[in-house]
Amino acid sequence: MPTLTQPIPRGAKAVSTATPAENFQGAMLMCAAMAAFTMNDTAMKFVTQDLPLYQSITLRGLTIMPLLALAARREGGLNLRVAPENRWPMALRTLGEVSSTVLFLNALKQMALADLSAIMQSLPLLVTLAAAMWFGETLGLRRMAAISVGLVGVLMILRPGTEAFDIWSAVALASVAGVVLRDLATRTFSRGATSTTIAFYAAAAVTATAFVFSLGEGWQMPTLMQAGLLLLSGAFLTVGYITVIATMRVGEIGFVAPFRYVSLVVAIVLGLIVFGEWPDLWTWTGSALVVGAGVYTILRERRLVRTGRI
Repeated sequence: MPTLTQPIPRGAKAVSTATPAENFQGAMLMCAAMAAFTMNDTAMKFVTQDLPLYQSITLRGLTIMPLLALAARREGGLNLRVAPENRWPMALRTLGEVSSTVLFLNALKQMALADLSAIMQSLPLLVTLAAAMWFGETLGLRRMAAISVGLVGVLMILRPGTEAFDIWSAVALASVAGVVLRDLATRTFSRGATSTTIAFYAAAAVTATAFVFSLGEGWQMPTLMQAGLLLLSGAFLTVGYITVIATMRVGEIGFVAPFRYVSLVVAIVLGLIVFGEWPDLWTWTGSALVVGAGVYTILRERRLVRTGRI
């Protein structure tokens, strides 16, 4: 599932003082976070082949919330009181989190893991484009060209108008839109809002929504393997949340961010090993365009920040 974003006030600019060792540490943390998120997706896809989807999400959420509460102790504990200036960001972020998670897991149940992961790699591009529209951030011709190339890559993966494009492809795109809303709303939080508290609210909202939906879907007794995989999924997701937050605190963001594309490699490997799925040529080509455009956009923004042009 798409990653948690550290709260960044509107208009804030990063100033890097990271050493090579800190950049390496940040890169390794990003790789660990992306691998953890993808392993969570793999476990959920496997479990939901037989166990009802919304029951699975509910049980996973009941695992995540205590783990996040424990993790929050390092930040002084959960502060469930939302400051007035953070109420609208919290509402919008929660809406984005719930919608994107539910849509993503529905699509994940039906789509190949690598195909869905490839579509999700367009997120940095779409967040950059949406931030320009929402916050009035400036986009130069080079970054606009890169975003356009990345979107062509997404179209190559989806292939609208062919048999490859079905209702689940549309669900995946809707999930991406939910994550864009979530990430943009996250950028408007004040610095007083801790990451683990935001994540806890998100997990609670997703769990409550899934429980309501599960009442119409029905419950069944999970097997020992299914229960173990759900526990493992919750642990992977919690590790992903914690490590991706740590990447925002160690190393230069412009250096660390490209390593998020490790998730696509992990998804391809796990898709092949666990589900026997292998991407076709269109997915490989589209993925290359999306990843290449994303890396270029990140590096371009890093250069502009260093020169003080944004």
